[in-house]
Formats: sequence, structure tokens, C-alpha cells
Amino acid sequence: MNLEYLKGLLEHVQKGTMDIETALGRLRKLPYDDIEFAKIDNHRSIRTGIQEVIYCNGKTVEHIVAIARRMSDNYFNILGTRVNQEVFEEIQKEIKECRYYKEARIVVFNPRSVEKVGKIAVVCAGTADIPVAEEACVTAETLGNKVSRIYDVGVAGIHRLLDSCDDIFNANVAVVVAGMEGALASVVGGLVSCPVIGVPTSIGYGTSFGGISALLSMLNSCASGVSVVNIDNGFGAGYQACLINKIAVGKHAG
Repeated sequence: MNLEYLKGLLEHVQKGTMDIETALGRLRKLPYDDIEFAKIDNHRSIRTGIQEVIYCNGKTVEHIVAIARRMSDNYFNILGTRVNQEVFEEIQKEIKECRYYKEARIVVFNPRSVEKVGKIAVVCAGTADIPVAEEACVTAETLGNKVSRIYDVGVAGIHRLLDSCDDIFNANVAVVVAGMEGALASVVGGLVSCPVIGVPTSIGYGTSFGGISALLSMLNSCASGVSVVNIDNGFGAGYQACLINKIAVGKHAG
């Protein structure tokens, strides 16, 4: 239930095409819709410009489906994150209006085409980091941002990154995804004038400690302008990049 929805509701009442009781019935679900096992935050899109996102890992298929169906009454392009192939196949039996991005592990309920603005560069160190990078890309694209993918440009072959600099220089924000020692975020941070969001991944040999080495490297970056999200949190990086990008183009996130 975003601002456009509320505006339309008020316009219907003003024009006399909807009576006040019907309008009040629609508004009773604010600030949240209680469906026993979940309280759907319908007010969130009014506060932040973006509706609630469904974190699917750990939820039953029945709960995911019920939440998505209820949200689809008012929203489109509802993000469901951390969905594996098996869970998606069960979801699809119940909800046909959805689109699955296997590598990103994201399902989009009630999908629609939206105008994409600005530019976000998603820079990925190695091929093994691509699933986390794709989570960032799909999140940002679904929320209405143009995304440029720059993959397999890790520092072990830094000439590959330098050949792609034009794409990064033209971005409003860069998301840098890297495992191992996580050095790529510092390198990109030292090249560009835009904000850089580092995403450490759990990719690496034993002493990478499941991404902790990359996380600490990014947190200790000597390049100014680098902020860091949690290990493997492509969604968080894509969401944050969306907010920065839309500020840069003068457009509210919603």
C-alpha cells in the first residue's frame, strides 16, 4: 500500500466513485495486516518507499505463499530472497504470477516491468562470487535501477578491472563483491568518486574463515568511501545501492 495507492484511493473518494466505508475498509490493514503467523508491514512502503521483502529461508512454503498472496493484493514486484530451486517449484504450484532468478536465489511475486533509472555498477572478483553479485543485481533491478555487471575482474589479474573502468566511472554507486582476501573493494574504492559498497563472500580457502578474512579486509580498507555489508549479503548491498542511486538521480526510492 504505497503512496500512489493511497493517492488513488483518496481520488476515488473525492470523485464519488468509492464510498467512505469501502475506503476505510481498505485502510484498516494499516499499519500492518495480521495473518496470525505474520504481521505484514503495509506501512513500510509509505515510510521508506519500498514494500516489505520476504526472507524465505527458514519459512515453510505455506507461509511464503500466504504472505506473497496477501501482499500481491496491494503490491507488485515483491521480492522473496534466499529461495532454492526445490522451494521455488513448490511455490510455483500455488502462485503462477512469479519469476525465479535461480543464480540469485530470488523469486519476484506479481512481476511487472518498471522504468529503470541511474546506474549501479556491480563488480565481482571471481566466478564463484557471482551468486552473491546476482542477488545484488536482481534486487537493484527489481527496485527500478539500471545495473551494469562487471564480472571476474579480481586483483590477481588487475588488468581485467582496468579494462572495465569506464563502466565503473559512470556509475552513481559501485557494489564490489569479493571473497578470498577481499582486496577488490579497496582497489575500486581508490579508483572511483562514487560510494562503494563492499560485499565479502564466504568463498575462499581455509584461512578465509568463511568470509571473515574478506569482511575484515573491507572494514579495514585504506580507501575512503568504502562501506561494507555482511558476508554474502548481496540483497543488502543491492538495496542500499538502490537508495544511493535514486538519491543521485533525484528520485524517491518508491
